[in-house]
Amino acid sequence: MAGQQGFPRLEQVVLDGTDIRALAEFYRQLLGFSYRPGDEPPAPGEPDPRGEDWLVLQNAAGAAAVAFQQVRELPEATWPSGPTPQQLHLDMTVPAVSDLDAQHERALALGARLLYDRSGDPEEPLRVYADPAGHPFCIFVG
Repeated sequence: MAGQQGFPRLEQVVLDGTDIRALAEFYRQLLGFSYRPGDEPPAPGEPDPRGEDWLVLQNAAGAAAVAFQQVRELPEATWPSGPTPQQLHLDMTVPAVSDLDAQHERALALGARLLYDRSGDPEEPLRVYADPAGHPFCIFVG
């Protein structure tokens, strides 16, 4: 430990989005997370003030994992080429290529877009996607 103060603890990763309720729902379903109490979607037709500002998803242990912040505009990353690079991406692992293929189908069904496919690589099979807001994320065998 450096000095007497220790280190800061990473609380969560925050993704900006122009429709954070939809983005949070995408990751909730993809990762099997749940909303922080009070951040759940409202009943149909009811206002969603939290969904217009800030939402938090928790992992199975109840710890904050991913948060979402509403922004007015968000330039979509054009990775792997183009003028707007990815500035951050999420890495997710699965134990086997069969799981990679199953998660591929799930991710596409939830609204992800495939950006790069290296699933046939014998060293590190992976696929890179864009979530519905355009944030890149990877799923690889690890």
